[in-house]
Amino acid sequence: MAFDLDQTNLFNQIQVGNMTLNHRIAFAPTTRLRATDDHTPSDLMLQHYSDRAQTPGTLLISEATLVSLRAGLYPNIPGIWNDRQVQAWKKITDAVHAKGSYMACQLWFAGRVGSPELLKKHGLDLVSPSALYESEDSKKAAEAAGNPIRALTEEEIQSIIYDDYKNAAINAMNAGFDCVELHSAHGYLLDQFLQPAANQRTDNYGGSIENRARLLLEIVDLLSDTIGAEKVAIRLSPWAKFQGMKAEKDTVHPITTFSYVVNELQKRANKGKQLAYLSVVEPRLWKGNVLQGGNYTYDKPEFKSLKADVDGDNRTMVAFSRYFTSNPDLVKRLKEGLELSPYVRSLFYAPYNYGYNTFPNFGDELQFDHETEKERRPAPLI
Repeated sequence: MAFDLDQTNLFNQIQVGNMTLNHRIAFAPTTRLRATDDHTPSDLMLQHYSDRAQTPGTLLISEATLVSLRAGLYPNIPGIWNDRQVQAWKKITDAVHAKGSYMACQLWFAGRVGSPELLKKHGLDLVSPSALYESEDSKKAAEAAGNPIRALTEEEIQSIIYDDYKNAAINAMNAGFDCVELHSAHGYLLDQFLQPAANQRTDNYGGSIENRARLLLEIVDLLSDTIGAEKVAIRLSPWAKFQGMKAEKDTVHPITTFSYVVNELQKRANKGKQLAYLSVVEPRLWKGNVLQGGNYTYDKPEFKSLKADVDGDNRTMVAFSRYFTSNPDLVKRLKEGLELSPYVRSLFYAPYNYGYNTFPNFGDELQFDHETEKERRPAPLI
């Protein structure tokens, strides 16, 4: 099976911040719910990321990682707000670096789509830019948990910026990550502030495009000064209709909103504060590196859309998620035209090791007992 991808820009080096990547394939953020119950990275995660770092010069982006306890909470999602989590992540980044690869930490604050029940157990509120639920089901869940949604105060917003995000970025550096990626997509908190569907504030963080973008840009500026702009990246999703986002059906068109955001980021880049990359953006206003996601495997083995994107300029990278779950050696398979193992959607969020670390490299055969691996749960690294 010949993909002919080795003759494309996909396998040329690219400089991304301080990282020299040997190809343009990245492991996209892929939530798998395999952290421990206290949101600490686990032994299963260590093996998973290490296996996918096997081709030197690969960029791996962590699954969405909570910046603080109040950031939303879901079961078995990793965090990076305390020393125990930092030490566990350090074992993972050390393993990735030992393979000659790189790792970014995706910093995440769920906001109104967090778990009202889990937040309630910790004495925390379900918060949002405005007291607007993303759906009728989310309203019912919050009311059933006795944790109705409320709008953040400006004082709390400042604390999220200067306490939660700054602490998480510093922790990410201490944990050995090469950069951080701000999750400002798919209806989570930073995206909620950007879009009128979730943000109907009338203060400094709502109303005009400038105000709605203020939170994201203040975080960008703070982290650029704290860890260096070259170690900061952003994920955006202008067209995603997910978790209450309306995209082109919103009161302000996404091209208007996100063109402003990208233009502001480019202004900073022009003044010497170039970010590592932007993930999934309308790139016309952005001159830096772009990480494109999406379904690049629908037309395999021709990969016409992938070839068109990576050969269209010299700054585009492509991110894979689902096929990386079932092909730890995905980079090699794409380069050599080897058959891809199908992913198993039903096992994406299973609580055990089976379907997580039980996919072999091409031509290998793993020996394991299915039932034993279905009993194997995440164990602490620290």
